Amino acid sequence: MNYETLLKTLVQKDDRLVVMTAENRAVIRSLPSLMGDRFIDTGITEQTMIGAAAGLALRGRIPVVHALATFLTLRPFEFIRTDVGIPGLPVKLVAAVPGFYSEANGPTHQAIEDVSLMRGIPGMQVFCPGSQEDLVLGLEAILMSPHPSYIRFNPRSIQQEGFQHQKEFKIGKAEVISRGKDVALLTYGALLNEALDARRLLEAQGLSVHLVNMRTLKPIDEEAVLEATRSTKLVVTLEDHFQTGGLYSIVAELYLKNRVTADVLSLSLGERWFKPALLKDVLDFEGFSGPQIAEKIMARVREL
Repeated sequence: MNYETLLKTLVQKDDRLVVMTAENRAVIRSLPSLMGDRFIDTGITEQTMIGAAAGLALRGRIPVVHALATFLTLRPFEFIRTDVGIPGLPVKLVAAVPGFYSEANGPTHQAIEDVSLMRGIPGMQVFCPGSQEDLVLGLEAILMSPHPSYIRFNPRSIQQEGFQHQKEFKIGKAEVISRGKDVALLTYGALLNEALDARRLLEAQGLSVHLVNMRTLKPIDEEAVLEATRSTKLVVTLEDHFQTGGLYSIVAELYLKNRVTADVLSLSLGERWFKPALLKDVLDFEGFSGPQIAEKIMARVREL
């Protein structure tokens, strides 16, 4: 089952759900004819869409709004913060082409500060599934949550043979894919596939890898982070996001809160945008392919 099919099932089951878009229908093309006036396309007007969604939520609806991630988080940020965040309304923000999924688009279309922005809003949940299957696993729980939620849309299936997500999903609970004693690899979203590839290569070199899919970044699974830290010699945070405000910052905040110190390797975009290209070429050029990730981790392990 994909996102559109599941969303179609959910809107038929619950008439509180209203689907909205700012002229971004790529993954919801079949819904207008099914939903009638419960499907609303405001055109390229993200601020208007968020304001309208807040109004609908005040009247008992659950708006599921769709737009490109960079425009959904930046253009209407004040509206999300003030109209949705302050009253804690259950508006669901579905962000298309976040992070490296922006591919051939330049910096204006690259959402690589979105996690930082959205997690900074009190009460906002942040869901960054590691694959389309992961998105489907968590979608109903996120939509039925009473809180505002930001969803980093992920259309890609995991490319590693034999991999399957664990079937249990709980908001605020990470997916511990493997437990190990040498390296803890924490990641989310698009880079889970590359993390799995890196784990395979590291294990072939004799390392024991603790791999965690940190799919809900807010609320964060604090125990999963601390367990990974206690169990291993090196913690790696892997993300297609600026270093500031993303997973690296979240982990650092948890360490300070819990008086923990650890060797940490941040694999992120630092403070740079990425070179536009197709996804595979972006990963290769920016150093985020499975083999490149494994090589960087091995280089740090040798320094320990």
